[in-house]
Amino acid sequence: MSRTVLFHEYGGPEVLALADIPPGDPGPGEVLVRVDAIGLNRAEALFRSGHYIEPVRRFPARLGLEAAGTVVAPGPGVTGLRPGDEVSVLPVFSQNDYGVYADRALVPASALVRRPEGLDAVGGAAVWMPYLTAYGGLVEVGGLRPGDAVVLTAASSGVGLAALRVAARVGAVPIAVTRSAAKRRALLAAGAAEAVVSAEEDVADRVLEITGGRGAPLVFDAVAGPGVGDLARAVAPGGTLLLYGMASGEETPYPAFGLGMPALNMRTYTLPETVRDPERARRAVAFVAAGLRSGDFGPAVDPNRFELAGIADAHRYMEQVDARVGKIVVTVDH
Repeated sequence: MSRTVLFHEYGGPEVLALADIPPGDPGPGEVLVRVDAIGLNRAEALFRSGHYIEPVRRFPARLGLEAAGTVVAPGPGVTGLRPGDEVSVLPVFSQNDYGVYADRALVPASALVRRPEGLDAVGGAAVWMPYLTAYGGLVEVGGLRPGDAVVLTAASSGVGLAALRVAARVGAVPIAVTRSAAKRRALLAAGAAEAVVSAEEDVADRVLEITGGRGAPLVFDAVAGPGVGDLARAVAPGGTLLLYGMASGEETPYPAFGLGMPALNMRTYTLPETVRDPERARRAVAFVAAGLRSGDFGPAVDPNRFELAGIADAHRYMEQVDARVGKIVVTVDH
């Protein structure tokens, strides 16, 4: 049996419950993994509440896209993986098909990568979603180049901190935006060239000042909502405002008309654009793996730790936007 998190209806964290159910035997192309740590992502809260880009296909439903653990048993046709191998689970599947909120979980073999030496289970559950999201948005979709300024909102989140390092590795100039003055020093230490506190400064004016009036070719925004109008003023002519999250929970306008019709590109971005395209996924995994090997990339883990039995509390904490710094990780006792 496997302790597995299920939910029987849409709702808040309170709908999450542990159940003892058989994990099942791995079929062709599948692997049974002992889960030691789980990385939490906002996509899971959106799926749980019925606001994700795909609805729940059937209840009870599972959750979880990212984890680290060890191989228990490969299924038929799986090569290159043996029992005992330490692996990370990449977020390349639908939660309607698989979920890793469990102490043992079936996952597709294509979602597994070996953990680099020196990266423990907590770190292995914390690195892939943030870095794949950041790389895909900044490089594959945003076209970030050396010397470009890039504005990163929600910069203290797991993706925000990864984006700082991805931008630096590309040779770009990351400008972090945070709501909390207390986080400014941490963001500068994490690699931000500049850190703007939105509660105290006009973000667009500050970005224009930093860039000598040109604006940033790319703004990578996790917040959306009415604030995109101000962010749009920070975009250089012909630049892109790329929305990859909706942390504000408010309606998002298209701001060009209020700005006199500037040459502004504005679009959304989701991780499946990267991980479900074989060529993009190959480049993304290679880029992140190289950064992990070189030491340029590493996990940024929130100091508050939760166990599987406290998954509802972990989700409540995840939804406190200003509370966390880095990735929330849930550990699994065996």
